[in-house]
Amino acid sequence: MYVLDTDHIVELHLGTPLGELVRQQIAECDEEVVTTIISAEEIMRGWLAEIHRAKTPQRQIASYRRLGELFDDFAAMTVLPFDEDAAIVLSSLRAAKLRVGTLDLKIAAIALSNGAKLATSNLRDFQQAPGLTVVDWLRR
Repeated sequence: MYVLDTDHIVELHLGTPLGELVRQQIAECDEEVVTTIISAEEIMRGWLAEIHRAKTPQRQIASYRRLGELFDDFAAMTVLPFDEDAAIVLSSLRAAKLRVGTLDLKIAAIALSNGAKLATSNLRDFQQAPGLTVVDWLRR
């Protein structure tokens, strides 16, 4: 199983050329490709902040449209939860005093608790998580 990190989901969601690289990797992968509820939280926070910054309803339209598209994207994927197993792994990662942000630690914990590999371009942070296999599908 491969877990897509937030950066990979964003590229897919926005339909960028890098997103096409991710789409190709998914098509060529013979393992299940999923994401996490943490990535959903991160991206949704971004679109909600964008909506909040818009000063007029007309300027909010595009951001609300993107937020709706985000819901569609996540509905089409398996979204792994932050559950009791992930919380236990998170505690051990925190005990290791890794210099990694909380949301990234949660994504790592979810991947580790599911025995999954993580597709991310944030190799520097995620490679600190003991036992986590990371790959970058945004580069060939």
